Amino acid sequence: MPTERITFPGHAGDSLAARLDMPEGPHLATAIFAHCFTCSKDIPAARRIAARLSSMGIAVLRFDFTGLGHSEGEFANTHFSSNVADLIAAADYLADREMAPDLLIGHSLGGAAVLRAATQIGTARAVVTLGAPSDPAHVAHQFHAHTDQITSDGQATVSLGGRPFEIRKAFLDDISNQNLNKCIASLNKALLVLHAPRDATVSINNAAQIFEAAKHPKSFVTLDDADHLITNPNDAEYAADVIASWVGRYLELTPPAPPPGAPEGVIRVSEANPAGFLQDVNAGPFHHTLADEPLAYGGSNRGMTPYGFLAAGLGACTSMTIRMYARRKKWPLDHVWVDVCHDKVHAADAEAPAGQKVDQFRRKIHLEGALTQEQRTRLLEIADRCPVHRTLEQSSEVVTLLA
Repeated sequence: MPTERITFPGHAGDSLAARLDMPEGPHLATAIFAHCFTCSKDIPAARRIAARLSSMGIAVLRFDFTGLGHSEGEFANTHFSSNVADLIAAADYLADREMAPDLLIGHSLGGAAVLRAATQIGTARAVVTLGAPSDPAHVAHQFHAHTDQITSDGQATVSLGGRPFEIRKAFLDDISNQNLNKCIASLNKALLVLHAPRDATVSINNAAQIFEAAKHPKSFVTLDDADHLITNPNDAEYAADVIASWVGRYLELTPPAPPPGAPEGVIRVSEANPAGFLQDVNAGPFHHTLADEPLAYGGSNRGMTPYGFLAAGLGACTSMTIRMYARRKKWPLDHVWVDVCHDKVHAADAEAPAGQKVDQFRRKIHLEGALTQEQRTRLLEIADRCPVHRTLEQSSEVVTLLA
């Protein structure tokens, strides 16, 4: 995905560092991703979700809150309300670029922040939370051993994630005065709550409270055994897929007309894991799948192989062609399925020039219904008229251009 490194003014005028992940194709919608407490815009879960959404035409702005990551400002001077103000500043920045946000995504305390900010970002039509607390004051348990010192001295230096942070009494006062229930109840936007039952940082009871306070449309999906930071790539991939599938119901992701000479549109295949072979396969904003190689060949076995896709195309086209013919003839075909196998065979076995190997696709067609033998034979003949079958049997031309 093309990534634009940008800065924009935060709530106090400090320059906030951000990445704007743009679609390689048409721009259909825009999202903002808010990171977790003391994290940054570059955590793996944020990167994977941004990559998945951008592949379906949704631009994603992910930024560092004031005083964190590469953003300017003093973290000690920030609090929950300032995070909310930074989110609104991000939405204003996007609106100035005529990219007003349609979707808000927040992780952990960032999830609570998007719930609070959503009522002030009118263009947003959908909100997603991941491992979010139902009460911002929940974050205080991460430094509960220092709360007395913070209250008495006005501040204390605490260790969070192995790094020192100065927490001031103003932060405690701010989170203690927050009440998200009213904001959630008046959200008036589609809500997706993602949470892991084994989250040791923010218990899943928080997800239940958020879900109960919200009005429909609302959805809840468990992240199973994911940790709070969603560090496992498989968990991040799953969360990205769920968000991408869900949001299509609430955002108008209308693709442009296909380009001349490509009536079915453009199939975009984008590398998802440079260390292996995993690929994102997108056909417009609505259809997504994964391509990969088996573990034995250095892949992660999370999608069909390229030859598997070829076999699937042949099987699908064969089944469609048979059904279309039987429907037109009004024949009693109850069900059809096609098993396809691919192999490299010696040329002699396929009547090809000696000394060569050719690709062989074996089709086994299953027909159910009160069909006569003559009808079954005819449907088998019709299978050979499948367009993909003809494409595979005849010569095809592949034209390759360097973008």
